[in-house]
Amino acid sequence: MDSTPVIHTKCPAGLPPIHGESVKVLILGSFPSRQSLLNIEYYGNARNHFWQIIEILLQIDRHLPYAVRTIQLADRGIALWDIIQTCSREGSADTRIRDPVFNDIAAFLKLYPSLHLIVLNGSTAGRYFHRMNIPLSVPYVVLPSTSPANTRFTLDEKVRRWEIIRTHCIQ
Repeated sequence: MDSTPVIHTKCPAGLPPIHGESVKVLILGSFPSRQSLLNIEYYGNARNHFWQIIEILLQIDRHLPYAVRTIQLADRGIALWDIIQTCSREGSADTRIRDPVFNDIAAFLKLYPSLHLIVLNGSTAGRYFHRMNIPLSVPYVVLPSTSPANTRFTLDEKVRRWEIIRTHCIQ
């Protein structure tokens, strides 16, 4: 067994929120992967199922330029952000997150009274969200992580669970 200690490095700050003028659904991840931080894109790892799920549910072509995809999401009332603003982490695994500093989700929620639903992308986002203890006036749901590391659910199962976002965008 290797006794070399794992050194968690300080991550750069996460990504700013993406949203339009009216927010119906707020999708919160935990913290961007290294690939997402390098690309400066939410769900920037090509193996992540997020954009594929969005394409199936909302007909936003996952091959469009990132700026176009995010504008189309915002036009449908969907905002993207992460629970964690910065942390220490070795690699990209959520299990390696240490010393998280949270984004001000409560302030964001106050700015958008049109919000119908908070979606937590995966159980790690769900755990950190609960730790924040934000008083809520809107429902939230923890959905299967779109991460390629989440092999517990097939793409079809993830799409079925994520269907709730389409329902809330139509309201």
